Amino acid sequence: MKGDCVAIDGSKFKAVNNRDRNFTRNKIASRLVHLEADLERYINEMVRIDRQEEGEARAGKVFHLARRYGRIRQEIARLKAMDKALIDAPDGQISLTDPDARAMATSARHSGMVGYNVQTAVDTESHIIVAHEVTNQGFDRDQLSPMAIAARDALQREDLHAIADKGYFSGPEILACHEAGITTTVPRPATSGNAAKGMYVKADFAYDAARDVYVCPAGEELIYRYTTEERGVQVRRYWINECQTCPLQSRCTTGTERRITRWEHEHLIDAMRERLSRDTDPMTLRRCTVEHPFGTIKAWMGHTHFLMRGLKNVRTEMALNVLAYNIKRVVSLIGIRRLMQTIPA
Repeated sequence: MKGDCVAIDGSKFKAVNNRDRNFTRNKIASRLVHLEADLERYINEMVRIDRQEEGEARAGKVFHLARRYGRIRQEIARLKAMDKALIDAPDGQISLTDPDARAMATSARHSGMVGYNVQTAVDTESHIIVAHEVTNQGFDRDQLSPMAIAARDALQREDLHAIADKGYFSGPEILACHEAGITTTVPRPATSGNAAKGMYVKADFAYDAARDVYVCPAGEELIYRYTTEERGVQVRRYWINECQTCPLQSRCTTGTERRITRWEHEHLIDAMRERLSRDTDPMTLRRCTVEHPFGTIKAWMGHTHFLMRGLKNVRTEMALNVLAYNIKRVVSLIGIRRLMQTIPA
């Protein structure tokens, strides 16, 4: 195993906690609206029965509706108490069965689960999981450098190439990897719909590092104007004042001039874009490397993936599954006899 390249990815694993036992303020507000509508419906029905019906049938129906009314009032009181408790919850969620589990969106449209986000770094040659982590954060954006550094330390390398999908794109994380001697390849997510409209995007503007200017599709130069701070990072602003007379303006900007923002470490993004444009597609390599271990482990764990409760216990359970996967992987690579000979060493 060369160990010079790893693919990083995350996947959501279900917790023991059912979705109905996970609460957020929006979920409670929606549920309260439905319950209060049920209360009004029961009141109207009891009034109708009281006016239009007589005898034992009337009394039985009113008693039955009154019991339902009482149960709904109890549920409303419980939800309102939960809503007050959510004020003190640090991330705005409460899970009753597994307190550390969190509601997370999944790739399927309009779907989600209550569970954990499992991160892995997988060697692209041997497909062995060299590092893993379990978090209850529903996004991957802050996990690039921790996973890449953990993989580098596990492989005992001075340098490493880490590949991840666009969900990991973060300037500070890419910079942290660079400072740790790790080369990262992460596609930049499209944050604008202009390309689909046939308009020019930032990638259509060529940066000339020697002269520190951007060259637009019309061949004009956007020059540096000033440096500012946005969301904690230093960025440089470029523009030109001749946009209003440009024949391509309608495809470029709706303002008086097209402005380009450049991060102070944008050269790292430029280098990643160049790696992504090469013949060997890093994203195909990533997909073929890291998705199979997740599928295999989930198949082993069953429909409800984790059996343990609490982040500490869930991490232990995941570590055992990763160990089992790696042992089976090594056996398929070198055979059981050679593995047994290697273990004492």
